[in-house]
Amino acid sequence: MEVSVVKIGNSRGIRLSKTLIERYKIRDTVDLIMEKGHIIIRPLSKPRKGWDKAFKEMHENGDDKLLINDVFEDENLEEWK
Repeated sequence: MEVSVVKIGNSRGIRLSKTLIERYKIRDTVDLIMEKGHIIIRPLSKPRKGWDKAFKEMHENGDDKLLINDVFEDENLEEWK
């Protein structure tokens, strides 16, 4: 796809069409990767988005209990000193 480079203040930039922005779920920021003569623009990923709400809900429901002991009977804690 060919796009024009436009003047933005003292800088220059490119405009992305609404279709591209919606298709790739681009919001306010992107990852810009410069690699071997190429520039890659990638939507910013937030893999842990919403975890705080989910953890709070788990706690309120009593679902945040350990599934296994965090210290095993045969564990030698002295070797970690």
